[in-house]
Amino acid sequence: MKPAIQALALAGSLLLSTPGWAHDPKDHAHAVPATGVDPQAQPAVAVVERFSKALQAGDLDGVRTLLADDVLVLESGGAERSREEYLGHHARADAAFLREAHVQVKQRVARAEGSLAWVSTESELHTTKDDKPLTLFSTETMVLRKVGADWRIVHIHWSSRPKKQVSK
Repeated sequence: MKPAIQALALAGSLLLSTPGWAHDPKDHAHAVPATGVDPQAQPAVAVVERFSKALQAGDLDGVRTLLADDVLVLESGGAERSREEYLGHHARADAAFLREAHVQVKQRVARAEGSLAWVSTESELHTTKDDKPLTLFSTETMVLRKVGADWRIVHIHWSSRPKKQVSK
């Protein structure tokens, strides 16, 4: 099985086991609330934050260092199946979009177990389109794998939709 697919399968089982962490602390060294960041996942969250800052700054060399060679990026119904494919295609457009946007993190949940972690983030992105303000609701899931002492992003899934305007 390819490493990225194996990481996704293991992350899925980690995701499915998370409610047990919140409800049965005797089975784990620590209890984690249903929302929030597991202290063991904090180093992985720091990598996600560095990745986001590098992408927003257009620092593609910084982005490169945080992605695994075999990263799988799912966005807008498409897939890019390696670091080089992502950097050669959507990374520049993502960076250009984010450079003009204000990103407001609303909720983050993260878990880690062994050499895998996942970080889920819900955000509002404030930008303009055709000289009109635009707010997008965005969800992001990143799966990370520990490589030596470092965490590398092996999977990204982004999804967004415009915030519905309330009619007056």
